[in-house]
Amino acid sequence: MATDTTTTIRERREAIVREHVEAENRHDGGATLATFGHPRYEIIATGEVFDGAAEVQSFYDENYGAFPDFTVTIEHIHHSDDSVVGEATITGTHLGAYRGLPATARRVRWPICAVFVFEGDRLTSERVYFDLGTLLRQLGVARDPNSIGGKIEMIVGHPVTMGRALLRRRTER
Repeated sequence: MATDTTTTIRERREAIVREHVEAENRHDGGATLATFGHPRYEIIATGEVFDGAAEVQSFYDENYGAFPDFTVTIEHIHHSDDSVVGEATITGTHLGAYRGLPATARRVRWPICAVFVFEGDRLTSERVYFDLGTLLRQLGVARDPNSIGGKIEMIVGHPVTMGRALLRRRTER
């Protein structure tokens, strides 16, 4: 009997997650908000928290304005006792301002992991994890730190930190 209850709640939660992502892909902020018991996003890469309908709607508006073709593709879904974890890929073309960065017209594709936190079958939060460096490199505002250009950029942009690292490296030998 407990298995049926678990399966049922898992099915309801997964349906909510899929409905949520479909609404995001339609750029329908109202429908996306309606999937939450309480709208809340935590963007782990930047430390940002958007709490409440107005803040979350503002977050959607910026994303859809910056990436008019913003799309989330779910790759895998995993279940835990109080959450659904979605491995996904976000794609879009940067045609509007995003976090103060003017449009670069670059196409982006970056993997994310989204943790949809539930209380029972109520979605209470979405925690989004991704590598900010990947996104910034694709937008053309950062370089791969392993490339020659990236190493030069680190030295020029962070001379004190890099100087200390090089000094530490030399004194450890």
